[in-house]
Amino acid sequence: MMSLPFYQRHHEHYDRAYRHKALSSTVSQYQKETKSKSAVYAQGSAAYARGSAAYRHSSAAGFSLDSSAAYSHGSSAYDLESAAYSYGSTAYDHSAAQSKRSAAYSLDSESLSTSSAAHSHASESINKLAAAYRLGSEAYSIGLKNSNLMIEDQSYKMSPKAKRAKQSLVSEDKENEALDYSVPIFTGRAVNISGITDTEEERIKESAAYVAKRNLFATGEGVSVSKVAKTTSEEEHHEKKSRKVAIRESAERVAMKKTLEETQAFHKKLNQDKLLHAPEFIIEPRSHTIWEKENVRFNCSVAGWPEPRVTWYKNNVPIDVQAHPGKYIIQSRYGLHSLEITECDFDDTAQYHASAMNVKGEVSVYASLVVKRYKGEIDASLLHARNLSLSPFAVTPHGYASRFEISFVDKFDVAFGREGETMSLGCTVVINPDIKRFKPDIEWYRNGVLITPSKWVQMQWSGERASLTLTHANKEDEGLYTLRVAMGEYYEEYSGYVFVRDADAEIPGAPGAPLDVQCLDANKDYVIVSWKQPAVDGGNPILGYFIDRCEVGTSHWTQCNENPVKFARFPVTGLIEGRSYIFRVRAVNKAGVSLPSRVSEPVAALDPADRARLRSHPSAPWTGQIIVTEEEPAEGVVPGAPTDLQVIEATKNYVVLSWKPPGQRGHEGIMYFVEKCVAGTEDWQRVNTEIPVKSPRFAVFDLSEGKSYCFRVRCCNSAGIGEPSEATEATVVDDKLDIPKAPGRIMPTRNTDTSVVVTWTEPPDAKELVGYYIESSVEGSGRWEPCNNNPVKGTRFICHGLSNGEKYIFRVRAVNAAGLSEFSQESEPIEVKAAIGGGLLHAAPSPPYDIVVLESVRDSMVLGWKQPEAIGGTEITGYYVNYREVVDGVPGKWKEANIKAVTERAYRIQDLKENMVYQFQVAAANLAGVGTPSKPSKPFKCEEWTIAVPGPPHDVKCTEVRKDSLVLLWKEPVYSGRSPIVGYYVDMKETEAKEEHWRSVNEKPLQKKFLKIGGLTQGVSYVFRVRATNQAGVGKPSDVTDAVIAETRPGTKEVVVDVDDNGVISLNFECDQMSPDSKFIWSKNYEPIEDDPRLNIDTKGGKSKLSFKDLGEDDLGIYSCIVTDTDGVSSSYTINEEEMKRLLALSHERQFPTVPLTSELAVEILEKGEVRFWLQAEKLSGNAKANFVFNDKEIFNGEKYKMKVDRNTGLVEMIMDKLEEKDEGTYTFQLQDGKATNQSSLVLIGDVFKKLRDEADFQKKEWHRKQGPHFVDKLGWEVTDECNVMLKCKVANIKKETHIVWYKDDREIMVDEEHDFKDGVCTLLISEFSKKDAGTYEVILKDDRGKDSSELKLKDTAFADLMNEVCRRIALSATDLKIQSTAEGIRLYSYVTYYVEDLRVGWVHNDTQIKFTDRMRTGVTGEQIWLQINEPTPQDKGRYIMELFDGNTTHKKTVDLSGQAFDEAFAEFQRLKQAAIAEKNRARVLGGLPDVVTIQEGKALNLSCTVWGDPTPEVSWLKNEKSFVSDANCILKFESGKNVSFSISTVSTQDSGKYSIVVKNKYGTETSDVTVIVMPVSGQTDTAQGHSQNNKTVSKKKKATTASKQKEGGKKDFIKPHIEEITATEETPDPNEIPPVETEKDTKNNQRAAKKTAGKAGVAEKVPQPTESLDRQGKIPPEKAAFGKTH
Repeated sequence: MMSLPFYQRHHEHYDRAYRHKALSSTVSQYQKETKSKSAVYAQGSAAYARGSAAYRHSSAAGFSLDSSAAYSHGSSAYDLESAAYSYGSTAYDHSAAQSKRSAAYSLDSESLSTSSAAHSHASESINKLAAAYRLGSEAYSIGLKNSNLMIEDQSYKMSPKAKRAKQSLVSEDKENEALDYSVPIFTGRAVNISGITDTEEERIKESAAYVAKRNLFATGEGVSVSKVAKTTSEEEHHEKKSRKVAIRESAERVAMKKTLEETQAFHKKLNQDKLLHAPEFIIEPRSHTIWEKENVRFNCSVAGWPEPRVTWYKNNVPIDVQAHPGKYIIQSRYGLHSLEITECDFDDTAQYHASAMNVKGEVSVYASLVVKRYKGEIDASLLHARNLSLSPFAVTPHGYASRFEISFVDKFDVAFGREGETMSLGCTVVINPDIKRFKPDIEWYRNGVLITPSKWVQMQWSGERASLTLTHANKEDEGLYTLRVAMGEYYEEYSGYVFVRDADAEIPGAPGAPLDVQCLDANKDYVIVSWKQPAVDGGNPILGYFIDRCEVGTSHWTQCNENPVKFARFPVTGLIEGRSYIFRVRAVNKAGVSLPSRVSEPVAALDPADRARLRSHPSAPWTGQIIVTEEEPAEGVVPGAPTDLQVIEATKNYVVLSWKPPGQRGHEGIMYFVEKCVAGTEDWQRVNTEIPVKSPRFAVFDLSEGKSYCFRVRCCNSAGIGEPSEATEATVVDDKLDIPKAPGRIMPTRNTDTSVVVTWTEPPDAKELVGYYIESSVEGSGRWEPCNNNPVKGTRFICHGLSNGEKYIFRVRAVNAAGLSEFSQESEPIEVKAAIGGGLLHAAPSPPYDIVVLESVRDSMVLGWKQPEAIGGTEITGYYVNYREVVDGVPGKWKEANIKAVTERAYRIQDLKENMVYQFQVAAANLAGVGTPSKPSKPFKCEEWTIAVPGPPHDVKCTEVRKDSLVLLWKEPVYSGRSPIVGYYVDMKETEAKEEHWRSVNEKPLQKKFLKIGGLTQGVSYVFRVRATNQAGVGKPSDVTDAVIAETRPGTKEVVVDVDDNGVISLNFECDQMSPDSKFIWSKNYEPIEDDPRLNIDTKGGKSKLSFKDLGEDDLGIYSCIVTDTDGVSSSYTINEEEMKRLLALSHERQFPTVPLTSELAVEILEKGEVRFWLQAEKLSGNAKANFVFNDKEIFNGEKYKMKVDRNTGLVEMIMDKLEEKDEGTYTFQLQDGKATNQSSLVLIGDVFKKLRDEADFQKKEWHRKQGPHFVDKLGWEVTDECNVMLKCKVANIKKETHIVWYKDDREIMVDEEHDFKDGVCTLLISEFSKKDAGTYEVILKDDRGKDSSELKLKDTAFADLMNEVCRRIALSATDLKIQSTAEGIRLYSYVTYYVEDLRVGWVHNDTQIKFTDRMRTGVTGEQIWLQINEPTPQDKGRYIMELFDGNTTHKKTVDLSGQAFDEAFAEFQRLKQAAIAEKNRARVLGGLPDVVTIQEGKALNLSCTVWGDPTPEVSWLKNEKSFVSDANCILKFESGKNVSFSISTVSTQDSGKYSIVVKNKYGTETSDVTVIVMPVSGQTDTAQGHSQNNKTVSKKKKATTASKQKEGGKKDFIKPHIEEITATEETPDPNEIPPVETEKDTKNNQRAAKKTAGKAGVAEKVPQPTESLDRQGKIPPEKAAFGKTH
């Protein structure tokens, strides 16, 4: 079976290839040129009516910026022209006074009509593209019908041509014909791969798909390629084409074809896992409007892997083909899907949509069908022909209406979301007129970039509403979203900002996730990954980032770097060639690691050379390896040296090199070896020793940070290795990119009720800025919140989501790959509320006011007016003046006085009628437009002024307003009267005062046109006016100024004079209240400075500097600075003769400076006893030098003096090995740095010199001491947590042979084990420290290098201090007081680590110190401190406090012995007391009977014992558990109430058995057993009494029960007693046996066990004490509770 050609393998991706950006740009370029050639056909259309209709429409939009968008023509290239047109054409349409200005702008609109018509063929281009896809659909059907023939035929026609054959191009004259496809030529040998597809059906599909693809792009334009005869018009059109146009179009088709090949090869090369993606509609079905009885077909193209399954719906109901046979025809062929509806009727009008689904997801597209009924007379048979031209009945956007009105309803607003959430934006679109046949183009943009559907973004158009859904919002999705709706050449846009904040961190305090992860430079074994830093650092600085990678198709993530990297670019190595990878990044701070970022786009690990080869030469399908075939090489040629080698990127982690291949390289491919060497050496090392580099770009790793390297490259091929390239310049391995500096001049301005516009200036010397982060904080809260989570570009941002009425401050930080800058200075607080103009940043100004006549002649008048109160947020650009005649009180029509705006607030109106009365109005204009005109002025008569006095001054304004002064400025009158003006008078009054309260500020007329008025009262409002005077008298006063309150506003700054290091004198003014349009205006004597050669003005951001080039008498005067577009920010500075002299003196001092010193000359002793003289200057340049002088003689660097000058730190020093007597004197350091000089001296004579010399000698000895083992820290002590005393010292310079010896009072202390010195600390532990341990301790270090010793005296005060600390630690170890009942009473106790007599113990009962008696005793038993209350009474209730005094502090432990606690303890005491009495008085056998008696038959047996009890017990005997009484053979006696005897005169074997004696009284019963064994006669023995000789008597066991056992069994114990029931097991000891000593678990108790053994004899006589608490805490055995010290 024949195998398919390799290029038919990946037919399913031609849709994706067609959408490639490079191809799209080529198609777009070609269409634009086609439209430009067709512009002539659009000039006569009604698309742009130049008449009144356009102006009526624009005027309806108002004078706003929206009108410019209404006239935009589908291309952003015309936006500026449209805005200019809108600005002029809509001004003052409310009256005929606008006719001149409207006419002026009409020329602009005409010039636009021609350029806008260039887009008239947009819809035609779309139709051509659609036709191309329909042709592909037809090709598929052909392939299915005759697959075998097509395989044979096409395999023959499309086989590769000869290796050297010239590639055939599509000729121009066959552009619209279907041509056979020529396989792109490639230089490799033909490789046939069989077995690519599994079945014949799949091969048929692939072949058919390839034919469709070939026909689609054969012409390079994407238009119809069916063999249809050309029409006459088309032939004429082609004949008109010039040769230049034909060549260009052919070249563009070749470029398009090449782009297709490159895109195909790229997708073939990628790992198959990359192709797993959700369905994506490449071509969406179009809406249709048709007539009845016509057929209609919806076509769509869908891509996805696995191949999606497509379902068609009608009004959201699946279409059932079987239910309507013949009505619907659904076809799906190789990614092209169609739904055909035959003979449509009115019921088929509906919304249809196609849904594509695979394992990766589901997506739907919608289209509408409108079926119309024709009511006229027309041959119905014509309607059945699908190719019938519908031009008589169809309408187009170009012929139906002059323009479309597109409006948005139910618009989306600013949206706020969180990472991981689903967000949706939507708008209802209303288009007028509504032409159903034409579907609008819906496009979404993010920050001006077109958005395409993906797994992150879904877009939908229902016919009325456009929506966009972010399925899983990330910070990358944050930005300005714009919906563009286009109808032909018309479009409208609506925008809204979407904010996406960080998801909640899994670890509190962890930073936000990084964002915008991208792969910048992919090679076969490494990829450079970049990202953006997050705005949120979690409250702790970000320490770095971890980069993770995952192979496409798997879910296993691998961390790429062990240590966090700070630079936001990182090369990931260790990739497998040909595999595809995705990457993500996580940020880390000291709190933890952030959530991972959104994953990057997949990238294949391929060498750039392989990519280039794949784009230019088709390769084999992807089978897990790269198959590259190359030409047979000609004769081998050793390649030349590469050229243009340069370092294009250098960081502390890697260096990236780039170069150009050599010109001499032969026909075969070349590879490269990269070499490096440390700068300044010729030790070249090859970097890539194993595998040569195939591409002219390489990243070098494993470089030492801070070192300088040079690099060079060699070429190699089969012929050998070429000469090296020229080496690069020395490159330092370090980050070349610095963290940017903080932005400046943060300026907030009001915007809306919930937003503020923040502007700032770019930081100086900023490089590769990614953007900015803005943070806001409610004033005084101290809590900062990010305003954006995706860095914004530019220096302006609107911060949304603020609280209305709150005052906010803002700060900004810049971001680049090196990191985030410091925060800028905080802005001034701003209250959040809407700005003037309904929330717009810039609004038209408010009306001017107070229009006055400044001069009047026969045919003209000069008007003056005041600036508008609200200028609209931007500078006023000019004023427009209108006037009208007033005849008999009846005003006429308004006329324009000026066509061009005037900038001054005074204007002469010409061509007026003499003696005519006029009214005037003025309107101000700014960038936002022309504002509302002022109210009509009062009537003025145009007549010649003949008065002798001057007219009124005008433009009177106040500046530099402070709490007690201000400066008044004015302009001279336009009419000066009959003689020149000689001066001015200034009048003032309080605002509320009457007219008669006007008073003159100056007695003599002022020659200047400004005056500083002082003596104002703070907080009082004033008004001012000015009058001019000449020889005839004082003229009419000016208009009154606006009311001014005498106050110094917060944040007011003044002009500051400064003299820099070069002696330059400057005046500096700073403003932090500027708007984006604010400017600094400097004046001298309140006249603007223009190009003064003596001055230099420099303004940066919010600071402006006026510098004097040579300050002299010509520069005397008042210098003022005003900041425009602010609330009157201004200040001035006066330079008079006195100030000039001061500044010149200061300048001279700066010109001839001294070297500033941080510290004067000083001396210190170094570690080896060397003497160091040093001083430090604030800064030294590279040319600074120092002279060293001793006793007026210069000394130089040599053996005795070691001199050094560190110009980086400004440190100057001189070191001497030792001081001798001749070195006594004066030392001087002299510095010279350019023109700056300085010196410092130090006098060392007499006692000062002697003391310094002695200290140097001591330090030298110390240094020699430290050459051997020595003590760093002398011997000291500390008390451990176990209350032991540890003597410790820190040693240094220890080696293996060093010995340490401890002494106390000159006697060596034997240490159990030798110290290893690993930690450098030597210790001696003294357990249970007490007075016997006082003394002098010494430790000695010694080895062959020498010895050192350290001594510690623990006597007197030192010992007392140590014991106080020991007692304190013991007191702190005391446990809480517990209550214990005993047979004697109640005991309160606490445990300590151990007890020493120095720890004083006291007890307090109810705040009264306890006096100890026989009934109330205290003592210590082992580690237990107790208080025994014998025979307690109710008076013993209360609160008990144990006080432990350590010598300095009293430590207390408290217990409450009252209430239930006392009752239960007292009840337990009573029970134990009765149990003790019962135990003491019960009947018992004290001893005398053995366990076993063995006796020979016939002998006499005598046994006796002693019993005791109170009352006297009853005695009875048992034999073998049966009652036994005295008889003749056995005599039982009980005498004196205590002696019991048992006698058998002659024993026999019948006497063998178990005999038991039972003693009983009211307190209890006890039984003692003896076993008698009678042996047959075997020898002569008189009597036997137990096993005195042959048998050893074992311990005698006795059983005892108390009388009260049953009563106590059901009683609940308060404290569990040591003996739960009085069941004693007593051992009868052998008289010769040594009593055993109990072994204690506590090691400390073992030390005292021997001392306490003697007290055990009394155990049987005393009632055991309940010691439940002791047992539970494991402190001491029960026996210890009965013994101890008693106070």
